Amino acid sequence: MKISSFSILMILVLLSSWTKAQESVQPIDSETLKKWSEPYRGWKYHPDPIIPSDYKIPGLENFHNYDCPCVYQLKDKLDLWYMAFIGFNGKGYNSFVVESEDLLHWKNPRLAMGFGKEGEFDHGGCVIGAFLYEDYDIKSPRILKKKDDKYWTLYGCYPRQGGYELRPGYEGVAIGNDGITWTRVGTDPILSVFQSDKKDWEKDCIYQPWLVEHQGTYYNFYNAAQGGRERLGLAFSNNLTHWVRYPFNPVIENRKGGYDESFAADGKVFRDGDHWTMFYFGVGKGGAHIMIAFSRDLVHWTPDPEPLYKAGGHPAGLDKQYAHKISLVYNPVNKTFYMFYCATGNKGRTIGLLTSQ
Repeated sequence: MKISSFSILMILVLLSSWTKAQESVQPIDSETLKKWSEPYRGWKYHPDPIIPSDYKIPGLENFHNYDCPCVYQLKDKLDLWYMAFIGFNGKGYNSFVVESEDLLHWKNPRLAMGFGKEGEFDHGGCVIGAFLYEDYDIKSPRILKKKDDKYWTLYGCYPRQGGYELRPGYEGVAIGNDGITWTRVGTDPILSVFQSDKKDWEKDCIYQPWLVEHQGTYYNFYNAAQGGRERLGLAFSNNLTHWVRYPFNPVIENRKGGYDESFAADGKVFRDGDHWTMFYFGVGKGGAHIMIAFSRDLVHWTPDPEPLYKAGGHPAGLDKQYAHKISLVYNPVNKTFYMFYCATGNKGRTIGLLTSQ
């Protein structure tokens, strides 16, 4: 990774303030955690998968086991919602997109981003969904933003085909003209396990990004693995192509005996009034669960120890094993949050739906 002169200057200037913040930052107290978490509890389940595990995509019927939903809209088509998600064909991942007029019924599936070329860092498949949005407020429409007359997304990827999440994983950046299909930018990954600023907690594999733009800086929240543990870290950029890691990573640790004892992964971050809210998934106590954490500055995070939604909550058994990897969107027409998630249970790996009403 070639680091721009701006990035070097940025990290040097901010390092002093981060160090001072590390000395003075106070965790968010339990009463505040409870207050901020309360609006995102009490989810209602949708009875059937939104995208079933045997969903047939024309011309790509060998892909199954769908995962990693991410809902968005386009400024010139606000009567539609789009959802990106991935499928697995035994060799690796491809990213797909479907569309909906009501957030319930999805149609017109097509390929969004496929396998990279043999020998490239994304040959094993691309997982899009860390889109550049116009607004990151929790109730704002998820409208894609153009930069340099292009749409942008970060993506997770793998260099090898032949299995599920074959290590090591990487992250790349892609652009698009229509918000549907995406093309890789550059020849090198933006984050990898071979970069000089990589730390031990991320030494074995880097997974999914989440992109936030705030006050002229881009934030990449990503999960990475050391052995069988995954934690959440943070990197910064001023141009989306050159990134510098936060020196005090990880920003969310595993908690011994907690619901995120093994994994704290796949964070999705939004502005929520006077603070920031992160939805992530934890693995612990026998399952994968939807968790929540909060921050006042986008850097220092305090997780709530209690899940928002536990694996096995769906009475039909859709998420008996895992409830994780969410995409949250607010519909102002019915004043309802829609939380799409990867539900793994008695109907395979599917895209499920929880709603706030």
